[in-house]
Amino acid sequence: MSEVLQGHARVSADAAGRGLAVEIFARPAANSLAEAASLMGVTPGDIVKSLVVKRSDNTFLFALVPGGRSISWPKLRHAVGVNKLQMPPADIALAATGYERGTITPLGSTTAWPVFVDESVVGRRVAMGAGENGYSMFVEADALIAAFGATVADISVPE
Repeated sequence: MSEVLQGHARVSADAAGRGLAVEIFARPAANSLAEAASLMGVTPGDIVKSLVVKRSDNTFLFALVPGGRSISWPKLRHAVGVNKLQMPPADIALAATGYERGTITPLGSTTAWPVFVDESVVGRRVAMGAGENGYSMFVEADALIAAFGATVADISVPE
């Protein structure tokens, strides 16, 4: 196939290649985490944000954190084993993953960066961005963690 897959098609193709079952679905836009959760029939904590984090050597990683929580920078630095991490500007996150903010997921990323998952999502079915505005996906967190060989650690704090 010579064409480059875009958005949720990239997510679907990568998931299939990893033997990972995902349920991708169209959804209306939401103005808040609570509204998004209501539209999907889940709790806010069931929505996992995929955040792109930049290391000082200009490499990146994904930090997966549930809704209602944010990255704990000291905890994430400890889990990664570095002294400095930062959120890159939106254009740098797009260049690092091929996805716009709000649609980012490790699945189908243009570069396979390491994945760090907050321990609170273990054992849950979660909703995530699916690579394109207007789409989300459901996935079993444990299967996602296994598919990426992700590091599971306490990396978040309540918002």
